[in-house]
Amino acid sequence: MSESEMTVYRAKLAEQAERYDEMMKFMKQVATMEPNLTLEQRNLLSVAYKNIVGARRASFRIVTSILAKEREKDGESGHVPKIMAYKAKIEGELENICHDILKLLEEKLIKEANSQGAAEARVFYNKMKGDYYRYLAEFQDDDAVKKASEESYTTAKAVADAELAPTHPIRLGLALNYSVFMFEVMGKESQACELAKNAFDEAIAELDSLDEESYKDSTLIMQLLRDNLTLWTSDDKND
Repeated sequence: MSESEMTVYRAKLAEQAERYDEMMKFMKQVATMEPNLTLEQRNLLSVAYKNIVGARRASFRIVTSILAKEREKDGESGHVPKIMAYKAKIEGELENICHDILKLLEEKLIKEANSQGAAEARVFYNKMKGDYYRYLAEFQDDDAVKKASEESYTTAKAVADAELAPTHPIRLGLALNYSVFMFEVMGKESQACELAKNAFDEAIAELDSLDEESYKDSTLIMQLLRDNLTLWTSDDKND
């Protein structure tokens, strides 16, 4: 067993033990040693970082809500500075994680995928880059961060539209995340709805061509696209 294979095994072991910080370190080692990752390795890398950043995004939302309630209660109470300091700590952790994966994507993975001309990998990594800039944009009011996220999604979409089937899970996942970015971060509700609806409609038209292996993944993402469309359009009606 090669060093890379052993490290991947350790990452899988860490995943089963739900020790995602270690899983992340192992997959970062693999990506640094051999940036031409397999599909399985790409997914392991994504799962590791997603769990680490996901936990802190959830913490950030909870603490932000607590801060708002504390301010409503009696203005700048004695607890507000402590909550703000804790919120800043979480923001710092989020920033470090996002910049860590973005550096790996920009310096290693995207360059390797471009040199190999691999459509799936190019879409996967540029989507991932868009996602992590989006996570930064959730708490940083920085136009450069928003622009970097949108450019990454746009790059991924151009490749996906040209080279991946409308039912491909990676193309559908891109449409899902890109439309969320447009709606929640950029405030472009109509464009978000159009993007999600087009992706859903194009996939529905080719649903019969889906193989059994991809069917579950693709239809799950299609359901999420439809759920978002229902939510977003009902908001318009309520307004």
